[in-house]
Amino acid sequence: MCGILGVVATTPVNQLLYDGLQVLQHRGQDAAGIATAEGGRFLMHKGPGLVRDVFRTRNMRGLVGNWGIGHCRYPTAGSAYNAAEAQPFYVNSPFGLMLAHNGNLTNAEMLKRDMFLQDLRHMNTNSDSEVLLNVLAHELQVASTKYQVDAETIFKAVAGVHRRVKGAYAVVAMIAGYGLLAFRDPYGIRPLVIGKNETPLGMEYLVASESVAIDTLGFQYLRDVEPGEAVLIDTRGQFISRQCAAKTMHAPCMFEYVYLARPDSLIDGVSVYGARVKMGEFLADKIRHTMPHLAIDAVIPIPDSSRPSALELARRLAVPYREGFVKNRYIGRTFIMPGQASRRKSVRQKLNAMAQEFRGKNVLLVDDSIVRGTTSREIIIMAREAGAKKVYFASASPPVRFANVYGIDMPTRAELIASHRSDEEICREIGADALIYQDLDALKVAVSSLNPALTNFDTSCFDGHYITNDISADYLASVESARGKPTQQHDSDDEGGQLDLNLVSSI
Repeated sequence: MCGILGVVATTPVNQLLYDGLQVLQHRGQDAAGIATAEGGRFLMHKGPGLVRDVFRTRNMRGLVGNWGIGHCRYPTAGSAYNAAEAQPFYVNSPFGLMLAHNGNLTNAEMLKRDMFLQDLRHMNTNSDSEVLLNVLAHELQVASTKYQVDAETIFKAVAGVHRRVKGAYAVVAMIAGYGLLAFRDPYGIRPLVIGKNETPLGMEYLVASESVAIDTLGFQYLRDVEPGEAVLIDTRGQFISRQCAAKTMHAPCMFEYVYLARPDSLIDGVSVYGARVKMGEFLADKIRHTMPHLAIDAVIPIPDSSRPSALELARRLAVPYREGFVKNRYIGRTFIMPGQASRRKSVRQKLNAMAQEFRGKNVLLVDDSIVRGTTSREIIIMAREAGAKKVYFASASPPVRFANVYGIDMPTRAELIASHRSDEEICREIGADALIYQDLDALKVAVSSLNPALTNFDTSCFDGHYITNDISADYLASVESARGKPTQQHDSDDEGGQLDLNLVSSI
């Protein structure tokens, strides 16, 4: 997962993009970048780290122009430490293109080979986003006539991208001299929403990964980008859209609702907060029917994403809800951190147990999910050290048993605690006195009940069914093999192979 943002406004957009990326910071902490355009010239600054650390006043002054895109990166494909893989990416032909991407291409290696042998295009990084940019560039070149770009040419190019590219992708791109392009894969796996803002100087448009960016930047939520749809906003604020995929299926990623998205976001017509409340409702019903013998003195959430589920669970079970852990908000999300050792250490730095809420009690801890199990194990130990008599553990989602290939960092089954263990074995492994998982069917109902039009989801990390139906055992093995290879860490001030194209504005 990454955070992407695109804006066409009537006034300078550098501050809008910066503020929007900060709102989307939860979607990626590895790197950040902003690109703007003025007078046919692109300007860009990007680098590793949090948004607040990448951009200084001198950088922002150089990002002039009334339209642009932004990206905060979460490492999936490629190296987590390579500064060259910070986005946006740029290619000068045809027309001049900048692109930022959220998701993961599952045929990136084949496309990279075809790009080199057939399309005569060279990739300079391991990023699948650079592959996607070059596929779009090639399709634009093929579709254009008389070396001109127009809406028809762009929509034809996006249709070509959909034919060639497999996997999950939500994209914002800038086409020099024309405007902003945004599109979503034919399954709508990764989210993308549109907002508008009417001003005395004309209409402004914003495209973002989550509606929370639209709300906080003062725009009005318009709608989601449909699966396979492309949206064009030219530099004058003219809006046009078209369905560019021959076949579509609306199947958003279920993990967006479980964990990834902010609770105040609306994704594909579903309130993330409302979905998490529903998860707590169904989880409470399961506990009541399958484990009525549990003597629970308090329900305690693992902050923050599990809080709505825990509140509703406690309400339905008529058990006191308590805040037993205090979170240090200056520590990054542990799920994103590479390496088990740093993850264990960060749990203690991130959470502290309040002994008065645990001492002498049987507590039910509620988390949004259990992925690797490391965090769950450490938290249960903390609860016992704080004096809990018994520690029960509930997950608002089903067991994560399979690799995710659509842009979430769950690439190897060996890292997943549930991949080869039963629920009883997982319970012993994390040290709980009882373990309760959400049922997958209940999870689907919890989300679809808030938008009955949603009947399909990508739930591959839970059930092993990959919604695009093109993921082979060989592909999964290759991903796991690549995951196991050590990556070279670059110093934060090293360009890491980034070509100096006079786009990085530091003045």
